Amino acid sequence: MSAVIPPRAGVPTGRQPGPAPEPGRAPGPAPEPGRAPGPAPAPEPSPAERSPAADTETTRASARRDAETTKAGILRAARHLLARHAHADITLKAVADLAGVSPPLILKYFGTKDTLFSQVMSFEADATALLDAPLADLGRHMVRHVLVSQTEQGADPLLRIVFAPLHGEQGDILRANFRTQVSDRLAVRLNGPDAGLRAELAVGTLLGLGVMFGIARGTHLRAADLGDIVERYAPSVQAYLTP
Repeated sequence: MSAVIPPRAGVPTGRQPGPAPEPGRAPGPAPEPGRAPGPAPAPEPSPAERSPAADTETTRASARRDAETTKAGILRAARHLLARHAHADITLKAVADLAGVSPPLILKYFGTKDTLFSQVMSFEADATALLDAPLADLGRHMVRHVLVSQTEQGADPLLRIVFAPLHGEQGDILRANFRTQVSDRLAVRLNGPDAGLRAELAVGTLLGLGVMFGIARGTHLRAADLGDIVERYAPSVQAYLTP
């Protein structure tokens, strides 16, 4: 038998262990043979170590989102009340109670009751969403938009015009806005003769659906599938748009 020669001191016998891991840190993977170990990845900064500027910007963005959500809720509440009560009878407290905020917060965002309701009486944003489809498919889009707005958002984009007679001088503003921002805007998109008349007939047909669904609350209509209503009703609207 050949003798086993013990290793001499100072002579490596194989792979040497890497440096010991720092206390509290799990050891990383062993380096490949012949390759020096790389630097350990830097740990994620703790909340206390984050940049104050980054935290400030995050806080500001969150505050902006919260403010936009609150303002949208106030506008929805005011629109809901305007479709059910005379403008003169609606108080900021009633709007605040429905929106789940305080009256001073409404004043902070809108300044006055008149400023708030000037936005509620505008149809600009509603018309943009209502007319956001190619002309060939616009009737279908408009019908679906009215139904989805009522069922999912609790607000019809057009129906507040029905209550214009309740609002005195404010009702005149509501009518003027409706004519220029909805009917006239639709008429500009139509080809052929009598574009203005056809636009008003198409919008009137939509209003009829909104009244029956949202105010009269027809039981058969509200029990029907929305897709089925669209299929049945959209052709009557489209007939005025592309005769």
